[in-house]
Amino acid sequence: MRFVETPIAGAFVLELERFEDERGFFARSYCAEELEAHGLRPTVAQANISFNHTKGTLRGMHYQADPPDETKLVRCTRGAIWDVIIDMRPDSPTYLSHFGVELSSENHSALYVPAVCAHGFQTLVDDTEVTYMVGDFYRPGRERGIAHDDPTFGIEWPLPVSVISEKDSAWSPVAAPAGAPR
Repeated sequence: MRFVETPIAGAFVLELERFEDERGFFARSYCAEELEAHGLRPTVAQANISFNHTKGTLRGMHYQADPPDETKLVRCTRGAIWDVIIDMRPDSPTYLSHFGVELSSENHSALYVPAVCAHGFQTLVDDTEVTYMVGDFYRPGRERGIAHDDPTFGIEWPLPVSVISEKDSAWSPVAAPAGAPR
């Protein structure tokens, strides 16, 4: 795997190193040793799938706190998404910065999301499936969220939002401290 640094401290896009022949290709999509070698947490407590019928579906922006242990390794296994993270770690040099990347079944890339980074995505095509390998168990009392259209961040979603859950549409914006990066 190739680890491509993002503008968010501790977040990486993981690209496959393909071994190709007439059959197709073979690649390692997860390796605990390689994650550890890059200072990342390799723990997988849960593996989740999100299937989305409609292009423009938006899920997010979610993270967990108290304690902040939920890392994610997100990969689009069918279709395509615009995947976004926001750094919500007050002690991080990239606090309140965001980053977006296209993940698709064609590029086979994944996004490593550090703990206390809000995560969300928008589907770019119908019938899109996303898998997450998550570093801690989901605990509803620790869930936090941020409005996907919070002007603090100015996230440019590629499509108009066609579907969003009531819960995700109800998240509040964050008031950015003076001087915080955007």
